Formats: sequence, structure tokens, C-alpha cells
Amino acid sequence: MTATIEHRPRIALTMGDVAGIGPEVIARAWSAELLQVCEPVVVGHPIVMARAASLVDRRLAVVELDGIAEGEATATQIPCWNPGDPEAADVPPRKNDPRAGRAAYEYLRAAGWAAQAGAIEAITTAPLSKAALHLAGLHYPGHTEILAELCGVTDFAMQLYLPRPPSAIEHGAGLGVAHVTLHTSIASVPQLLSTPRIVATGRLLGEFLRRVGFETPRLGICALNPHAGEEGLFGDEEQRYIAPAVELLQQEGWQAAGPHPADTLLKRAWEGEFDGVVAMYHDQGHIALKLLGFDRAVNVTLGLPIVRTSPSHGTAFDIAWQGKARGDGMWEAIQIAAALARTAR
Repeated sequence: MTATIEHRPRIALTMGDVAGIGPEVIARAWSAELLQVCEPVVVGHPIVMARAASLVDRRLAVVELDGIAEGEATATQIPCWNPGDPEAADVPPRKNDPRAGRAAYEYLRAAGWAAQAGAIEAITTAPLSKAALHLAGLHYPGHTEILAELCGVTDFAMQLYLPRPPSAIEHGAGLGVAHVTLHTSIASVPQLLSTPRIVATGRLLGEFLRRVGFETPRLGICALNPHAGEEGLFGDEEQRYIAPAVELLQQEGWQAAGPHPADTLLKRAWEGEFDGVVAMYHDQGHIALKLLGFDRAVNVTLGLPIVRTSPSHGTAFDIAWQGKARGDGMWEAIQIAAALARTAR
């Protein structure tokens, strides 16, 4: 996506945790090329954004806005709207801080409301710290659950999408991996699985794949246990929950298959046998896709009435505010958000 697009959707880039790499990856992604695909506006603290801009390119200037619908971005001017606590500017780098957690929450909520009101067409979120959220008394596992609550939806899922080739989302080329369970302990996964939940995740994934160009998406459903449970020898979740879910998806008309052992299913999908994979838990899908394309895999929240994407990396406190962060993941996430916003029109 290097050519100018006829419709450039207005996209809110939420800063995430101000102590992490969020502000810097936004600044790294800022370019004339970015402005060809969207009209970006940063939601976060302008002082923090100015620090990150200075770290990346001293030609970048931050313009503080009074509202998210105001201001026009240029290659050297970053419009920034702050709906959060001004104390976020005092947060030290590379540490969990309740002020940072509260601010990240406020940025996301404000952008979510703006998206539902039509003031913006998509949200791309820089990473937040779950620990900082909890320090602020906000007991959410992450962005996904906050937005789901804000939008009033109960059927939602986290998906990693890897375009193939890069930025080919509007041409039905890529691999999507959706997760039945999200940010939770491994020990709790079996108790959280159910046939309706697996079916809902498969349905959301299939609908997304149709939206981005797959006419008849082929869905591979992961097993939970090694060797797909080996006929109950290593666990019976496949027989109790997953196989019935595959049958129900097939009855709904989806081209679904499984449960398949996860260690081979992701390889088969990447080689072209499946367009989407339903993973039972976070790392089952994340590890494979991040190995295939860490800087290109994009988190897309399924089931929301608004568009939300994010890079697949976290706050990276170990390298934050040292000029080491890369903007590739943010750039890919913005491109996918813009593409999805255009398909929604």
C-alpha cells in the first residue's frame, strides 16, 4: 500500500502505556507513506508524544487538539488529543505505574466511544501493561476485553492475522488465527472451553476471512492436547467439546476440519491447506504466527462493531525510551485497520 488511496479513513492511534514503547512505535510509523493510507490522530499525552517524536526524528512536531475529530496530520506534524490524566507525563520509563495504566485505559475508552459515534473509522492500539492496569484498580486482561465491554458484545475473539504477501489483506491472501480463550492461565483453559464458545470463535473467524476476500474460507480447528488427545489417552476435551464444535460448524455451512494436533496444523495452514485456524489458547496460536512474521502479524479483534487492530508485540520495557524500538508492527497494524475500515464502508 504505497499508492495514495481514494478514501483515507481517520484512525485513532492510542498511545498505550506511556512507560513502554507505544509512543516511540507511533513516531517510528509516522511518515508521508502513512498519510497516503489514512488520516491518523494520536490519542494520548502530547508531552509524552513530543518526547517520543524527539527521540525518533527532531523534525516531528506534536500539535495538541481539543477533540479527536479536529486537526490534520502532515508528514512532520502529529495531531494529539489527550482525554486522560495529565499526570501520565510524570510516569518514569520502563516501570509499571498505576497512572500509566489508568491513562492507557482512558485513551482506549475515549477512542472506543469516538469510533462508535463515527468520529473515527478505526482504532490501532499501541501496547498497554496488564500489570499497570491492575495497579490502577482496573481488572481487565487487556484491550480486547475493555473494548468488548464498551461495545456491549459477548461473542468476541482475539485474532492474529498475517497478510501474505505483506499488506495484502484486501486480496484474500493471508492466514488468520483466532483464539477461543484469551489472557488466562494455562491451568484454567480446559474449564473455559465449551462447544458453543469454540463454534462462536470459528464463526467469527470465518466471517472475518470472508470480509477480506476468502469466498469459502477453510478453517482448521486445533486440538487442545498433544496428538489430539490420542483417543482420550492424553485428555478427552477433543471428544467432549472440540469435535462436536467442528460438526456444528460444518452443519452451518463452514468448511471446517479437526480437531487436528496443533504442532502440525499451523504448518499445514501456512503451506496453504487452511485459510484460518481456531486455537484453543493464547500461545498455541501466537508462538507459531510470531515465528512466521513477528513484525507483520497483527492483532485484529473479532466481533466488535468497530475496527480495532494492534501490533503483536508488548510494551517492551527492556528497550523502551532508548531509541531501539521498531515501528514495523505498528505500521502493519495501521495498514490493516485502514483496509478493514474501507471494507466496512
